[in-house]
Amino acid sequence: MRTQLWGCLGLVTGLALTPAFAQGSANGDSAPAGHQVGKASWYGREHAGHRTASGEAYDPEGLTAAHRTLPLGTVIEVSAHGQMVKVRVNDRGPYVQGRVLDLSAAAARVLGLDRTGTAVVSIRPTGAVCPANRACDTPPETVAEAGSP
Repeated sequence: MRTQLWGCLGLVTGLALTPAFAQGSANGDSAPAGHQVGKASWYGREHAGHRTASGEAYDPEGLTAAHRTLPLGTVIEVSAHGQMVKVRVNDRGPYVQGRVLDLSAAAARVLGLDRTGTAVVSIRPTGAVCPANRACDTPPETVAEAGSP
């Protein structure tokens, strides 16, 4: 019972501290659904080979990211400094208060975070999901609908 109570309190506390994704409004005056803005950082080569939450080894040259709540495998567009990169969420984090995303070294380089260390980024899920250790630029397999010839 005590474990369940602490687990529920931890979940509620974690949700309260996690920046929420904007839901969008009917009149269109807020951010699009699923859009998030917050501070991002990056992790470098010293973590190469360490296991990520998805079970794959961290590759500093892969276009990947760590996010606290997005499902593993979710492809997101991350924008900063007038640049945009698509990355796949393959890890959990960041665990530094006030940050919403940790990028791989390659993704940070594209956005210029390798020079600044951190930056305010815009995050938008694309709706695509890529399994671990598989290229995200391959088109999804077409699945015939039930009842089609």
